[in-house]
Amino acid sequence: MPGIVIVGVQWGDEGKGKATDLLGDRTDWVVKFNGGNNAGHTVVIGDEKYALHLLPSGILSPGVNAVIGNGVVVDLEVLFAEIEALNARGLDTSRLKISANAHVITQYHRTLDKVTERFLGKRKIGTTGRGIGPTYADKINRVGIRIQDLFDENILRQKVEGALDQKNHLLVKVFNRRAITVDEIMDDLLSYTDRLRPMVADTALMLNEALDAGEVVVFEGGQATMLDVDHGTYPFVTSSSATAGGAATGSGVGPNRLDRIVGIVKAYTTRVGSGPFPTELHDEQGEWLRKRGFEFGTTTGRPRRVGWYDAPVTRYATRINGITDLVLTKLDILTGLDQIPVCVAYDVDGQRFDEVPVNQTDFHHAKPILEYFPGWTQDISSARTFDELPLEAQDYVLALEEMSGTRISVIGVGAARDAVIVRHDLVD
Repeated sequence: MPGIVIVGVQWGDEGKGKATDLLGDRTDWVVKFNGGNNAGHTVVIGDEKYALHLLPSGILSPGVNAVIGNGVVVDLEVLFAEIEALNARGLDTSRLKISANAHVITQYHRTLDKVTERFLGKRKIGTTGRGIGPTYADKINRVGIRIQDLFDENILRQKVEGALDQKNHLLVKVFNRRAITVDEIMDDLLSYTDRLRPMVADTALMLNEALDAGEVVVFEGGQATMLDVDHGTYPFVTSSSATAGGAATGSGVGPNRLDRIVGIVKAYTTRVGSGPFPTELHDEQGEWLRKRGFEFGTTTGRPRRVGWYDAPVTRYATRINGITDLVLTKLDILTGLDQIPVCVAYDVDGQRFDEVPVNQTDFHHAKPILEYFPGWTQDISSARTFDELPLEAQDYVLALEEMSGTRISVIGVGAARDAVIVRHDLVD
């Protein structure tokens, strides 16, 4: 089963890095296919904690080929900072390959991201201000700069001039900022070309050849289903395709090469940024969950919004992505609760919705209909089989499985690398 997609089920931060790491020793290739350095993956190996923002987390596994696909937008400064940080800690990054077709985040993208968000006032999206959205906008508007453009100075200059001609009018006349010069952008981008050149390749060809050879390729999604530009809580979404379909378009392989779709879901729910969140808690229980789960953004450090498990959201994600297996993370965080609420449906102005409403206004006004399950007090972090879990924890997992529309194959019971229970093998 060579093609495995890993996607977030909720609003991100579900623990996708951990799932990728779990597959590490049987993985030949790991591909990041969407997003940029707005996604943070935290992986714990022994006593070491690694926070990755742009690089696929599979780069931490020895012998694995890491790929940044064409669907990613690349901040070159962040890329090399991450590479240098990993090298300083003795990790090998020499197997990294970057698609020649990936788009580049420039200084003007970051500037526009910040000033635009500021001007939105109460209508803020909750962007990380890292230039991700403006870069994707340029890509769609066909004025973007791709990795391959950095190796042709004349082409690059023409593209930068074309982009700045319009953007400087906006910066100066609307946002009252200084104009950005072509030369400063050129100097910045060209400073990376020599280091970048050995990494750039036709990654779509490489991945297809790897799949043809029967090698295991893991497609690691950034953000999550509910942040997908098409299927998420629009407009409070990211600017890329964070669902399983994005793995095909963002890496250059056909959808028939994707054999298994693994959805990562927390035993509760979190989100960063603005937008609807039906199970969100604004009370002491919410604060307890946030502190227990250390729910602060890997990339931004922002406190995450927290709430109970949302079964309709998981069913929705299962449907949209074609999820074959769920990885349930952070079950251990719920230890100590007398009872655990789960959202099984929504109440929208007195009407019951068993599925996620298609109308965003309805979803915004949705109140959770909760079902309560008995909690447990035993420490479960050392459990390595399902039977070792307290009966209440087993019942909770089985109830979530029944509600979610697909099997729960892996359960995370702690922060450590090996703190997992495997019910069904993800590679078979």
